[in-house]
Amino acid sequence: MFATMRWQDWASFWLGLWLAVSPWLLGHSGEQTATANAVLAGLLIAVASALDLGFDAIQEERFVLAAGLWLIVAPFALGFATLWLAAANSIVVGLAAVFLAGWALALDKDIGKWWRDRATGH
Repeated sequence: MFATMRWQDWASFWLGLWLAVSPWLLGHSGEQTATANAVLAGLLIAVASALDLGFDAIQEERFVLAAGLWLIVAPFALGFATLWLAAANSIVVGLAAVFLAGWALALDKDIGKWWRDRATGH
């Protein structure tokens, strides 16, 4: 579990924990939508990054990548874009998650094998 984590996984784990507690630390916990989004997305990122939940490395990073993309659009989709601190936090954490997951995917040796298998139809 923790022994096989790469530094990108650890960084994503801490980003997820930050996001989950950030509404209280940044003072916008009274905004239910922004808080619920931060707590849920943060805990999902942290859990997916830290625990072996039956995901392989590719699936785990794809999940973190998708969560990061969601965090980037969430302020606009959920209507808290005018809460600049909550929106900025969501977008910055989302960008960082996308970057870390993309980097981990690019370095993963299995990605090359997975891509070759899909490209050649095997």
